[in-house]
Amino acid sequence: MTFHEKLMQLRREHGWSQEQLAEQLGVTRQTVSKWELGSTTPEMNKLLEMSRIFGISIDELTGNTAFSAKPQETAAVPERKPLLRQLTFEYKSKRMIGRLPLVHIHIGLLPKVAKGVFAIGNVAIGGCALGLVSAGVLSLGLLAVGVLVLGALAAGVLSFGGISAGILAVGGVALGVFAVGGVACGVYALGGCAIASQIAFGGYASAPVAIGDAAEGMHTFLVNDAPVTYEAVEAAIEQSCPHTPGFVKRLLEGLV
Repeated sequence: MTFHEKLMQLRREHGWSQEQLAEQLGVTRQTVSKWELGSTTPEMNKLLEMSRIFGISIDELTGNTAFSAKPQETAAVPERKPLLRQLTFEYKSKRMIGRLPLVHIHIGLLPKVAKGVFAIGNVAIGGCALGLVSAGVLSLGLLAVGVLVLGALAAGVLSFGGISAGILAVGGVALGVFAVGGVACGVYALGGCAIASQIAFGGYASAPVAIGDAAEGMHTFLVNDAPVTYEAVEAAIEQSCPHTPGFVKRLLEGLV
């Protein structure tokens, strides 16, 4: 069997496309195509790389088995690099939306990047992204960035996470226009420790209108000292924060 026939057979046995093999070898798909057609042959360094990837000797790869003194011993030597590559899964749908595949899944022991409308990978980028590190309109991951975001570290318009930043931020530590969390900082803040530029409600609250067990601000309402009425809070809001959204007022009415 000639080299180009052997190369095509090995690639197909591993279930790789020409593009996937080319990516592992650091060449273009057209180069792999020319090798398989027999119009060109690879340089020695590429032959060495292919022998490591496929786990066979160069003699076996090139069809020169007559000069291979111990072919079985060569094939039996395990290599770490091929094993790591084999512990990789990739699926890319043929259907494209613009320049992105509809679905791209790329996961493995080594960092793998998935880019698609729906993307799942060690690193995921897309409309809907799920990964250790993710970026997308809907983003889920340990480190996540996007519009609607859920992650240990999250940043987005609507953000939920251990540490969260966004217009609406919910988390252990929350930073946002509307912030809810153990420690919450924003224009409007609700939490164990709430610090806000307008209204704060929490165990400790600091804001122009502050409501809590301990409160500091222009208008303070200490929950433990005396009953707090919503009418009194509303009057303070109208005086200091007249542009407060209606849903914030309704939330406070339910809390007070």
